[in-house]
Amino acid sequence: MMHNLLLADDDMDDCLFFQEAMEEISTTMQLTTVNDGVQLMNFLSSNKNQLPDIIFLDLNMPRKSGMECLTEIKLDNCLKQLPIVIISTSMDTDVINKLYLDGAHYYIRKPGDFALLKQVIQEATTRLSDNKTQQPERSNFIIQP
Repeated sequence: MMHNLLLADDDMDDCLFFQEAMEEISTTMQLTTVNDGVQLMNFLSSNKNQLPDIIFLDLNMPRKSGMECLTEIKLDNCLKQLPIVIISTSMDTDVINKLYLDGAHYYIRKPGDFALLKQVIQEATTRLSDNKTQQPERSNFIIQP
């Protein structure tokens, strides 16, 4: 089964790294990337009939942050069921708690290591294909390599 993933990240190197990791994990995943929150929301509103299976969302983006996008997505009846995996360099507990309360499905700290990146992408996609729209317990929210 084909999985359509969407990555919203303004860092071109991170996008390339993510794409390469994903290609090594599976040939049944297709990745679309957008480079800021405004592009993400425009993409989602113009593709409501063909939404991604999972959104990987960077928090720190220009024009509209990942936090703002998460809030908008969860307030939209057509989009609120989309599984969202936050991917960020921060491990700020207050921010992570807010993201959980705002409806994100998982939180990944961006690993600098390629093998670890593959591991966390695979873990997130596996967990979400097993239990698509259900938000996990708070104790399982952070995916660690």
